[in-house]
Amino acid sequence: MFDLVIVGAGAAGVFAAYEIVRERKDLKVLMLEKGLPLDRRRCPKKGSDRMECGCKSCSIMEGFYGAGGFSDGKYNITNNFGGELHKHIGAEEAMELMWQVDAINLAMGGQDAKLYTTADNELKREALRHDLHLLDAQVRHLGTDRNLVIAQNMYDFLKDRMQIRFSTEVVGIRKEGETFSVETEKGTFQCKKLILATGRTGSKWIEQVCRSFGIRTTSNRVDIGVRVELPALLFKHITDQVYESKIVYRTKKYNDLVRTFCMNPYGEVVSENYGDIVTVNGHSYADPELHTENTNFALLVSHQFTEPFKDSNEYGASIARLSNMLGGGVLMQRFGDLVKGRRSNERRMAKCFTRPTMAATPGDLSLVLPKRQLDDIVEMIHALDKIAPGTANEDTLLYGVEVKFYNSNVAVDGRLETSVPGMFILGDCSGVTHSLSQAAASGIHVARILKGDLAAE
Repeated sequence: MFDLVIVGAGAAGVFAAYEIVRERKDLKVLMLEKGLPLDRRRCPKKGSDRMECGCKSCSIMEGFYGAGGFSDGKYNITNNFGGELHKHIGAEEAMELMWQVDAINLAMGGQDAKLYTTADNELKREALRHDLHLLDAQVRHLGTDRNLVIAQNMYDFLKDRMQIRFSTEVVGIRKEGETFSVETEKGTFQCKKLILATGRTGSKWIEQVCRSFGIRTTSNRVDIGVRVELPALLFKHITDQVYESKIVYRTKKYNDLVRTFCMNPYGEVVSENYGDIVTVNGHSYADPELHTENTNFALLVSHQFTEPFKDSNEYGASIARLSNMLGGGVLMQRFGDLVKGRRSNERRMAKCFTRPTMAATPGDLSLVLPKRQLDDIVEMIHALDKIAPGTANEDTLLYGVEVKFYNSNVAVDGRLETSVPGMFILGDCSGVTHSLSQAAASGIHVARILKGDLAAE
């Protein structure tokens, strides 16, 4: 019998555990993680766009510190994007919690990481002149390398204060009276309180849990687009000021919103393996010796579907499968080839001045992306060219597809507790948060509540 079981060792689960055990050493806490410990998270296909790896658990997406552990460690401290935590707990508390997350990161090894801001910025004024909207945020960039140091320090702090079991997949949850039974392949664990924080990769499983307990969920959006890679010099005047620029544009043709996402100055393009599909993402490092000559970022078009369609994630996955079918993995195309209506091939790529940081398959993204999204992306690139001349150069590279899957919104209250007393669903698997900072903040929020609840029992 445990006081608390936490399912999932991503940002939400880890920060919840940290907040619980740093003060309440008397509590029995267990963390169950499907993936591997940090020191064993090794991707056999790193640097490849191919799908086949044979791993039972994806080390890029799963394991201690979750997908965020192998990200480039950007913590956006804002309520303007990255989730809707503030709608559940209040704007001021959400910001206070995100600053608390920042303080923990600094104490755990991120003390040299720079804090960027978009407030009162000349870039913001220049963007507005061209109908581009730079969202306000403060950004702490840790870098993939420093992020892993923090993750290791967090693990070292937790491992002697609680139990952590890796390679342990939860296959079922039951509740009898006030007690939860958490069933795994390696046995059943009982607890008084239960946190489910399985991240994006656990979305389908969370939906199954919600159905079995009658917890209401509502469908969410899906973001589909490409990852852009170009010489870092073209965006240097932007990334030196704000590092992570969230720029939103409303297209003239369709009135759709397109936004930049996950900007990685001097970074590299990487693949993400979701088991049956491969998508694309980006990383960047704090160590200048690991810098590349390129900057990459995503351009995403958001879609919120209406009745009768209900499976927005499957829509995005089907587009990714089409890309994988044509290219055996991730496709890559020069912007000049795209607008001229021709595929990129090995001969054209050999003449490309922008050197790709990922070995992707040259191809034709117009055979993959729906026309509406593709038109939106082309229009956005031309808009960005006005504040970063050279963005629309022929040798700008586009990798596809990038898909951001969002969990169905789980019905939770201000405590992030479901209609099942004692069961909390938080982090990105809840649909409430979509970022490292808000996921981690949700973990601290619930941990503070549980410290009070368990003290009263």
